[in-house]
Order: sequence, then C-alpha cells, then structure tokens
Amino acid sequence: MKTINLPPYAPTLMESTRAIGYSLEAAIADIIDNSISAHASSIVIKFFPIGEPYISILDDGFGMTSDELNIAMQYGSKNPREVREPDDLGRFGLGLKTASLSQCRTLTLVSLKDGELSGRKWDIDYVMKTGEWSLIILENDEIKQVPQFRELISQGNGTIVTWQNLDRLCIGESDFVTSFGMKMDIVRDHISLVFHRFLSGEDGLKKIEIQINNNKLKASDPFLIKKSTQLMDEESIIIQGQSVIIKPFILPHISRLSEIEIKELGGKDGLRKKQGFYVYRNKRLLVWGTWFRLMRQGELSKLARVQVDIPNSLDDLWTLDIRKSTAIPPEDVRKNLGNIIGKITEGSKRTWTYRGKKETDDSKIHVWNRLKTRQTGIIYEINRDYPLIEQIQDTSSEVKRLLEQLLVQIEGNLPLNSLYIDLTSDEKVENETKISENETIDLLLQLLAGCRNNSERDEMIERLSRTEPFSEFRDVIERKFKGEG
Repeated sequence: MKTINLPPYAPTLMESTRAIGYSLEAAIADIIDNSISAHASSIVIKFFPIGEPYISILDDGFGMTSDELNIAMQYGSKNPREVREPDDLGRFGLGLKTASLSQCRTLTLVSLKDGELSGRKWDIDYVMKTGEWSLIILENDEIKQVPQFRELISQGNGTIVTWQNLDRLCIGESDFVTSFGMKMDIVRDHISLVFHRFLSGEDGLKKIEIQINNNKLKASDPFLIKKSTQLMDEESIIIQGQSVIIKPFILPHISRLSEIEIKELGGKDGLRKKQGFYVYRNKRLLVWGTWFRLMRQGELSKLARVQVDIPNSLDDLWTLDIRKSTAIPPEDVRKNLGNIIGKITEGSKRTWTYRGKKETDDSKIHVWNRLKTRQTGIIYEINRDYPLIEQIQDTSSEVKRLLEQLLVQIEGNLPLNSLYIDLTSDEKVENETKISENETIDLLLQLLAGCRNNSERDEMIERLSRTEPFSEFRDVIERKFKGEG
C-alpha cells in the first residue's frame, strides 16, 4: 500500500480551530479541568485589562517536565478513545490549545516539576510567518517575565497558563476595560456553578480553592442541597457495566428563599429557565437547564432539578463535544429519565401548591382541609374541629349559626384564580400569621378556661400540641401546662 504523509498546514489549522465556538467562560473552565486532573488544590486566576492585557491561570498541581510540556502543547496529544483515569476531566487532547487560542493569539505555558522549570509558547503570528508548527521554547529570562512566576516558584510545583494578545475579546469593544470586567463577572458565575462540587468539597470530594483577582469563589449550588427535598432515592442505570447515577430534587418555594439564594439560582427568571437535568462528568457540570425534549419547561415544574452523574468512560455514548458543553443521553438513559419525570414534576407541583405543608398529615390539626370528591373534584373547607372554632361554637346557638355562615362565605369565595397566578409567579407570597410565645400562652389560657374538668383540660392540651400554630411551641405547652391540675 502506497501512502504519503500529509500533516495539516499549521497556520490554517490554528486559525480554523479558533472558531470552534468557545465562550470566554467555557475556555477558562477547560483550563481549570486540566488543573483538577493534575490534582491541584488551589487555582489562581488573574486578569489585567490595561496596557498589554492578559489572563493567567496558576495551579499547584503536579506540574510538567520539559517533555511533558511538549506533549501538552501538541495538537491531538491524546487519543479520545484512550482509557483515562477515573478523575480525568480531559477528553480530546485539544482543550488547552483550542480553548486558549480561541481567546488569544499568544499562549504561554510555564511549569515547575521536581525542580525542573520549563516554558513553551504558541504565537499564532509567528506560526503564520514560518508556516510550520513552530513551538517556541522559552529561555529562563523570558519565563521570569510571565505573570505569577514568583507565586509558582514559592509553591514549589504547578503550572501557569497565560493568554496574551486577546484579540477576540477586543473585537467591537469601544471600552475594553469595562467590557473585560463584565465578561470576567460572567466567568465568576460560570465557574462557581460548573465546579460547585469541587468548591464545596461535597461528599468527600477533594476541596479546591479558586480565586479570581484575589477574590475566592463560592460554590453556586443549583440544588440548594441543605434546603431542598430529594424526591426519591437515587437510581442507578447500568450501561456497558458503568453506572449513571440519578438524584431528583425539588427546590423550596420561592417564599422560603432569601434574596441571596434567589440570586444564586439565577434570579427569578432563572427558576424557570434552569429547571431540568444537570449532567455531571466526574463531578464537573457539563449541561444544565434542559429536559432533553422529554418534556417542556413549565411553571409548575420550575422547582425540579435532576442531578445526573456520568463517568468519563461513557463519553462516546453521550456524544460529548470538544468544548464539553453538549451532552446527549443515550437511548437507554433517556427511557429511564422519562420514567421518573412524572414523579419529579408532581413533586414540584405540590411544592408550589402547598408550599411544603403536608395537608394529609393526621398527626397535626390544620385550619384547612383538602378534600377530593367525584362530583366537584378538589375542594378546600375550613376544619370545623379546629379548637378555636369549637370554642366559639360552644358559646351560643346564635353565634354558632352566624359563625357557620361566615365560614361558608370564606370557603365559597376563595380567590382561586388569583392564588394560581400568584403561586406560579416568582413573587413571594407571605400570608402566614406569626404568633409569639407569649401570645400562644395567653391564647392557651383562654381556651383552657372553658374546660369543665381536668379530663377536658388534658384533652385540650393534647389537641393544641398538635394544632397549627400551637404545634410550633409544643415544648412550651408541655413545660407550662402538662401535669398541672
């Protein structure tokens, strides 16, 4: 068989791969992937928009030798079909180069490992001049001019990635300094979300500190794990002997969230737009805010979030792209995801409708009863056995008659349409009456005063300890009233 060697023409390939479609935030996230794969515990990002602007990313990972630097700077340095380490976030052997040069024309890589200091540079303009894959080897005095060089030396090992000649960030900008700062704000939010599990050190995962211009990033948890409800036990889907782990969550109603938490979730608009599946590859967030066309985004499902964890060994099945911003589940996974969507959306709907109250909980006495009938469907009625209502009814037959008419009028004139609109909007709905401990005691004394004997009194105390809102002060009731005759 006759063959000829046809290596790609360096200037053309370099310029072409710049147009793959990286955003600034996605490009920086790709560099952070390499740092995490190198077992870094600290990643320091610095940007400088004045004079000769640059972005530099320093990590304290293993670092690289001179030969390893050459491989890292080579296009297609690793076959995507090769078996990777379970915690490796890389994929195609192109990320460092394509991500970096999508934003700049000069990429510098400096690394320190076991006392060996090395530096390499891709300069697209120099490659265009030579017409060759001309990787520049940096001399020591050139290495010392690289941003964060002193920090690298002081920590003893690690790598610096530096972007200069930021032509793509300058295009169409009349005020580059301002626009650069605004773009880096987007980078902050993106990294806080994409790497939130590493930033928080979730479930024994190695905790990583990431800084941007000396400001530490905080994890942006899209599930609000501490407040949300896990709808069901995690499910494991086995594909080619590998597990895909699924955990569905329901966020608390917006009225239970602070302004900071609402902002963390992407604002009020973000609640609706960011519902759906959150796909993680080796704990790194790839895709979010999509139902993969298994259902439409709706108002009553806006609180539903589903965590999907996949290993890097299933990359081919999920059609992962170079930017690691697209992942499509294989058919076997889609079927299983479809099976749990109904349960997920029903849980979200209940949270919007009942805001977390379990109206069917017989251990508590509620003001409202929710009833389902064949004739009229679901109706709400005021609980006639509520202790305060019983107390008023016992005063006289005339008062009982007037009270019943009042209750019927309240039940028959509930503003259901307005309630539906309010509950499915992003406005807070606050209508719960807060009662203090002193008010509780005073009200209890009034109710107990109507008891004719100790038996009725004990029964009343027991009922009130299970009645809203008195149940919030159950310990007070038991301490002050139980056992007193």
